[in-house]
Amino acid sequence: MTLLKLSALEANYGAVRALQGISMNVEEGAVVALLGANGAGKSTTLKAISGMVQPSAGGIEFAGESLVGKTPNQIVSMGIAHVPEGRKIFKDLTVSENLRMGAYSRSDKQGIAQDLDMVLELFPRLSERSRQLGGSLSGGEQQMLAIGRGIMARPKLLLLDEPSLGLAPLIIADIFATLRKINHDHGVTLLVVEQNANVALKNAGFGYVLQVGRVAVEGLSAELRENKEVIESYMGG
Repeated sequence: MTLLKLSALEANYGAVRALQGISMNVEEGAVVALLGANGAGKSTTLKAISGMVQPSAGGIEFAGESLVGKTPNQIVSMGIAHVPEGRKIFKDLTVSENLRMGAYSRSDKQGIAQDLDMVLELFPRLSERSRQLGGSLSGGEQQMLAIGRGIMARPKLLLLDEPSLGLAPLIIADIFATLRKINHDHGVTLLVVEQNANVALKNAGFGYVLQVGRVAVEGLSAELRENKEVIESYMGG
């Protein structure tokens, strides 16, 4: 089943057309990579889905319902969580408080407590540092916290913007192993923006490559990893 559908999506920043007619599908239960150079429109695509940028044309449907015109809060309540580039954690709140902030739209206390336990099990480092301030964590730990905060919204679809940015290879491998577990064990669909095409395509089943606000290439990840254009442009080939 198609969980997310973008149809000829356009978005502007003033006079600049950031998205120029993007169409893409994300199937329920999938891990989909969104690749491209800086300025290609990857982050804008996620922001349009989560309601932070309003489209100027085209459509966005989630589980068959239009997201166009809905507020970010409404979209979170529908089952979409956005883990932004740069993590954007609350540095003056503890790890535990940061995680609980992710559940601000929920009122099911028992479910929130269960999900908090689940997140701390997924990320043992956060469990060890639950009373530390978010700002005292390492970059990798802050990324884990940002992902955990997203999971606390109990999303059907998790949007991740550059989860590997600035992290050491071992930490990246650890984070993506946990993301695979979130997808496989908890049934959360993932749409991952990444400049690290190697990492993204190893962990996703399908990928889209954006160029200047348009979809330039799409296909199964195994096919994209053999695509000469993708290799030369995004994989250091």
